[in-house]
Amino acid sequence: MSEKKIHEDQKYVDGLVANNSFIIQAIYDTFVPKVINYIKQNSGDADQAQDIVQDTIITIYNQGSQKQLQLTCPFDAYFFLLCKRKWLNYLKKNNKKEVTINEEVLSKDDDAQELSFETSLFEDKQVLFNQMFQKLGAACKDLLKATFKTKSMEEVAKSLDISYAYARKKKSLCIGQLTKLVQESPSFNQLNY
Repeated sequence: MSEKKIHEDQKYVDGLVANNSFIIQAIYDTFVPKVINYIKQNSGDADQAQDIVQDTIITIYNQGSQKQLQLTCPFDAYFFLLCKRKWLNYLKKNNKKEVTINEEVLSKDDDAQELSFETSLFEDKQVLFNQMFQKLGAACKDLLKATFKTKSMEEVAKSLDISYAYARKKKSLCIGQLTKLVQESPSFNQLNY
């Protein structure tokens, strides 16, 4: 099985992750007008389009920084498909009846379809994780937040003024509780496509 080649447009993902203002401006100048036109033609307005664009950029940033997103297709196709999916999900959630889909604008790029699907799935998992995290008690949330920031359990225990042994045991219990909440969520089975 051959490795997929990283597309030259990887520079856009890397630029977002690095918070490169030149690259971010290039994305807005080059790719955003197409998305705005698409949303305006499909029951939306410019403000809604900007919200979708912002949300998509944040999603790509998160995917790039947390999962080292490797772009194997043109950024244009990937970005557009993500925005389109977000817009269609928005319309579906808000029961907009009259939706016109201009299929000519869609990309037939398989890599873009696959990457946008993976990114949407990643985002849905993040949302579920965050929702279930909020259901944990304050002590669990504090402990897990500290472990996300600090790698050393000794430092975590010291910062929370608890013993190392208790911190390790409590972390294990909290992760178990969070895992149970996620797995018992009705959304969990839908995310395992």
